[in-house]
Amino acid sequence: MQAGEICHRTVTALLYAVPRPPVLKIAISKMRYAIYYAADADDQLSQLGNSWLGRDPFTGRELEMPTIAGLSRQRFSELTSSPRRYGFHGTLKAPFSLGQEESEAALLAACNEFAKTLKPFELQSLDVNRLDKFLALTPTQEEPELRAFAGMCVRYFDGFRAPLVDADLQRRRKSGLTPVQDAHLVDWGYPYVFDEFRFHMTLSIRLENEAEADLMASAAKAHFSNVTGRPRQCRHFALYEEPEQGAPFQIKKLFELTGDLTPTQAQNHADRPTRKEKA
Repeated sequence: MQAGEICHRTVTALLYAVPRPPVLKIAISKMRYAIYYAADADDQLSQLGNSWLGRDPFTGRELEMPTIAGLSRQRFSELTSSPRRYGFHGTLKAPFSLGQEESEAALLAACNEFAKTLKPFELQSLDVNRLDKFLALTPTQEEPELRAFAGMCVRYFDGFRAPLVDADLQRRRKSGLTPVQDAHLVDWGYPYVFDEFRFHMTLSIRLENEAEADLMASAAKAHFSNVTGRPRQCRHFALYEEPEQGAPFQIKKLFELTGDLTPTQAQNHADRPTRKEKA
């Protein structure tokens, strides 16, 4: 057997060996998990993001937030309340409950195997931008490796996910989804995947007041100036957990990419469509 064939079979098995969740795979716990992009705790990006939001998801410790001229500390805390609960991150596989046949141990093992398949890849640049009404760190240009990486996470870890209940579906649909986004929501548990994916590291709640939005954007550009506008290596992803409904998300474990393939190379090897994509 040739090395290329071994590589192809390995990647294909990683992406498609996990069965897609049947209707009977209901959630049995209020705990949720998420696959997020996160840098190492010592990385300046993590340190700046955690201090901006006022909480360290590695330790759960509250942190002192920067001072923003024109905003009280209380107001700044209110404007960052939701991203603080989720922890500083970039969404790869949105929060999900485990199906009744799945376990945390199996999910951790799957994360470990996934990390051993892919090698670190480069992001050209991140910058502080307005994403609709939200403030976020976003790429300054199209990032094919990041898009491929996120798509692989969506497919690979979907076998662990319990289907969304009707209440979750209706809550998401209130935002006004396109037919494609609605299909993604039903099939993958999140509307903004694949071609709808827009990588972002959220820095605020929805900002309805333009004066406050301008103050926040100016302060964020200064706060993150040492890590924006330059290339960076994506070397890690993390399994986050929400211990109970409404609780702050915590980093369960950080995984380092140690494999031999870039995400786009792995995606090209695993070119067989999933059952959902065939339907």
